[in-house]
Amino acid sequence: MTTGYPLAIALYEPDIPQNTGTILRLCACLGVAAHLIEPAGFPITDRAFRRAAMDYLDQVTIHRHASWQAFDSWRRSERLELALFTTRGSTSYLDHDYRRPGILMFGRESAGVPERVAEAADARLVIPVREGLRSLNIAMACAMAVGEAIRQTRGPAVV
Repeated sequence: MTTGYPLAIALYEPDIPQNTGTILRLCACLGVAAHLIEPAGFPITDRAFRRAAMDYLDQVTIHRHASWQAFDSWRRSERLELALFTTRGSTSYLDHDYRRPGILMFGRESAGVPERVAEAADARLVIPVREGLRSLNIAMACAMAVGEAIRQTRGPAVV
């Protein structure tokens, strides 16, 4: 198995700075790049992330994209697979092959992603939860997704 395939997390118009800060800390610790697709529901500043990310912000590679269109154009030019994590996914995240260079994308905490964004994804993945429950916290879902991708690839290479 080849190791070190490029791996990144993208957050589509994130709503909650504490979740974003926690995800940025995850990215810093595991060597995964973060892509923030704007507009966000809060000002994207170090101060907004500082409490959750603590002193890890200078250890994470953060790419900001002014819009979904800007992000999608960039990732297509880089030939990166887009795996969308969604409660409406049809494939378990455990059954996805993460060995292609790619980006794991998570939607807004309050609304997910619009259908046009979901349609652009190469894969729509779901983290199964017990019946009657909606979903996991986005930071928890990111950790599970990155953990599975790292397990399969034996370690990320930053995109």
